[in-house]
Amino acid sequence: MGLLVISFIAGLLTVLAPCVLPLLPVIVGESVNGETSYKRAIVTILSLGASLFIFTFLLKVSTVLIHVPLEALSIVSGVLLITFGILSLFPKIWDHIPYLTKLNISSNKVMGKGYTKHSLTGDIIVGAALGPVFSSCSPTYFLILATVLPVSLLAGTVYLLVYIFGLCLSLFGIAILGQRLVMRLDGASDPNGWFKRTIGALFIIIGLLVITGYDKKIEAGVLAHAGIFDVTRIEQSLLQGRSGTKSAQGPVQQNLTAEQKAAMYSLAPELVKPDGYLNTDDQPITISQFKGKKVVLVDFWTYSCINCQRTIPYLNQWYAKYKDQGLEIISVHTPEFAFEHDQKNVADALLRFGIKYPTVLDNEYQTWNAFGNQFWPRDYLIDIDGYIVHDHAGEGDYDVTEKAIQAALKERATRLGTTTNFGSTTVNIADPKLDEVASPETYFGASRNEYLGNGTPGQGGTHTYTFPMATKPNTLYLNGSWTLDSEYATSNSASAGIRFLYSAHDVYIVASAPNAVTITVLRDGVLVGSFAGAVFNPKTSTGTIQADRLYLLVHDTSASAHTIEITVQGVCLKAYTFTFG
Repeated sequence: MGLLVISFIAGLLTVLAPCVLPLLPVIVGESVNGETSYKRAIVTILSLGASLFIFTFLLKVSTVLIHVPLEALSIVSGVLLITFGILSLFPKIWDHIPYLTKLNISSNKVMGKGYTKHSLTGDIIVGAALGPVFSSCSPTYFLILATVLPVSLLAGTVYLLVYIFGLCLSLFGIAILGQRLVMRLDGASDPNGWFKRTIGALFIIIGLLVITGYDKKIEAGVLAHAGIFDVTRIEQSLLQGRSGTKSAQGPVQQNLTAEQKAAMYSLAPELVKPDGYLNTDDQPITISQFKGKKVVLVDFWTYSCINCQRTIPYLNQWYAKYKDQGLEIISVHTPEFAFEHDQKNVADALLRFGIKYPTVLDNEYQTWNAFGNQFWPRDYLIDIDGYIVHDHAGEGDYDVTEKAIQAALKERATRLGTTTNFGSTTVNIADPKLDEVASPETYFGASRNEYLGNGTPGQGGTHTYTFPMATKPNTLYLNGSWTLDSEYATSNSASAGIRFLYSAHDVYIVASAPNAVTITVLRDGVLVGSFAGAVFNPKTSTGTIQADRLYLLVHDTSASAHTIEITVQGVCLKAYTFTFG
């Protein structure tokens, strides 16, 4: 229900997003044309909503447009907008285009004249052309695409429709308000007057911006100076506040009555339709089977996530230390990337990391959503009565989590009449000094490549890049031909390159290749040498990438600023993300 409300609010707020504000005069212009103006506005807005819905399903849910570059769809929208802009400026142009009558392209002529005469056809096409442009303006929209639609087609469809309803309702309010303001201007309602021609010019300008991608650059500029008017921050705050459980981040309370515990904590949800079981002898496992018997630590993770990998030594030691004292760890593997859905890949990761506790595959995000989770990694500690008594997201505070485990185990021992012998000491592993890391996780795929420096963030398709003369910190640069899909970038040309100025100890890349690909890694323009990651030859700075996983490129004992440059000796390297430690 929480996301349903947020979806509606997000739809209402989208009209204030920087990428939508320039389009609002078009909606207003559609509502200022004679007696049927309100009907025109409704038709245009409903067409926009329908276009956004259809665009979402064709592009994200089906495979119909999977090989169509995103910029091609932008070009189609831009051309339609420019066409109607020209028709608004020059209504009689269709009568003077040679051969149209002779070729009897009556449908096109009717469409063109229909728009200039304010027909249903023209209004529908205007709305349809705007739909894809509106599709990149809301974090909630992307949350629905990324996490809800892959999990539940029905739920995702409902949330998407609620989002579109909020958007259309807000747009209609803008149209009514705009009409009342504009109609006070002399000549505004004249279909051949100055206002109509101004809207036509605006159509052309917006169409050109969409085709060239400058609409995204203008949006980025506005966001950089938006401050409190950045409505995406409002949405992100709402999404971050969305949780499926009561707060359970303080010390575990002892000697509570059943009523006190119920008031303070939430009962743990059950594992929902796991897609596979590992380390369980292929037998199903549930949380409820341990109620009244054991304390359970549910760990959400995904195997290519470096943040998750750094928690594994603690989890392994806790399991060894406390499993005979009544602790069970259930690993819930919820994939971030498509290759992490593969059960064999996950099984290989368990062997590589020495994980022996039970693991369930949550490929459809069903358990993730049941817990209201939003983070990798995240641990939920469930006491003997089935309540979530401690909840920690991310790395760090391992001693706090372990003390919570100890407290829950002591309560269990009291209830069952047993004893504990683990003392009060906690596992101590060398501090990775993450506070010294100043570089963010950086994605290559078009859906999240906000740090791309020599291209247009969010723009998919095949592009040729050239390294710039100057390199900015924490900015991703590509060289050569690359194809950007939603999740990853694929190298197409020999000696394609990657460059990044980072500040950290270690540099990792999540990558893969259909066939083994050799890469050369330079650090500050020289061979990596003794700083080479484990799978790379320190003498040649080369290594091989093929399996879908995380690769350590550079390892240093101190965190400082350096430039890493990768040359791909071959093609078809799939680069997903840089992470740092």
